[in-house]
Amino acid sequence: MNVIQLFSLIINRAQDIGIKNSRQTVSILGCGWLGLALGKSLLENGFNVKGSVTRFSGKRILRNSGIRPYRVVLKPERVVVDDPAFFETDVLVISIPPRRVEGIEDIFYFQIRRLIPEIIQNSVQKVIFISSTSVYSNDFRIVREDDVPVPEKNSGKALLLAENLLREQPGFQTTVIRFGGLIGAERNPARFLLKPRQSVAENTLVNLIHRDDCISIIAGIIDRNIWGEVLNACCPVHPTKKEFYEKASLVSGLPTPEFSKKMIGYKVVDSSKLIGLLHYRFKYPSPMDYLNTL
Repeated sequence: MNVIQLFSLIINRAQDIGIKNSRQTVSILGCGWLGLALGKSLLENGFNVKGSVTRFSGKRILRNSGIRPYRVVLKPERVVVDDPAFFETDVLVISIPPRRVEGIEDIFYFQIRRLIPEIIQNSVQKVIFISSTSVYSNDFRIVREDDVPVPEKNSGKALLLAENLLREQPGFQTTVIRFGGLIGAERNPARFLLKPRQSVAENTLVNLIHRDDCISIIAGIIDRNIWGEVLNACCPVHPTKKEFYEKASLVSGLPTPEFSKKMIGYKVVDSSKLIGLLHYRFKYPSPMDYLNTL
């Protein structure tokens, strides 16, 4: 450990002592595009926030945002953490999507498995796991939380294994949020169009959600103590891909994609359980509402 790392450790410890028995603390494992914005929002609403990155260079971004920075790397064989105080928290938010690599089902499973002792040893009672609607298959139907998920992609399989592993732990309560495709600030809504692919099935329905709604939903779960649940989280309005991507290409200045009338498998994600439990009103009920702001 060099001098800079030691100084950072001392500062973090001092801050932890100062906040003990005061405001509620949330640790965010994975401060990427969603996690960083979540941390900033929680800070503005009076929470103490700890955030993790995988590189020491990323800690500066967290520190400049007012988030207490830590380096945490989940490996299949162990957890690498520069300061275990990261896990001294009231709520742990796990926001680390599985990587797109071969064998990710086993890799991600063991990453989460190695994390569990850290949660238990630090007496963390409440966990939020950020999952995805990719755990559901595309078989032309509405999907709800009580359906049996049958993932088609390896990333979806990895997420489902991790969900089940966390939810079966008796030492803490986990609420799983299955977010749809994320849209919002700094993400080109037409990024889908930039990928080399065949024509887009025009009548397939989209399952998307804005980052602002993601953040509000996570905060609502913490505020209302909604634990031990599985929740779908998507815009309640599902336009067709033709409607959404034609408008997205227009506002982004990109060429309109080719559309096909061929019907391919899709799903419609029902978020009514979340809306009922949180009494939640979406800021963007339809992804088209977001496009209208651009």
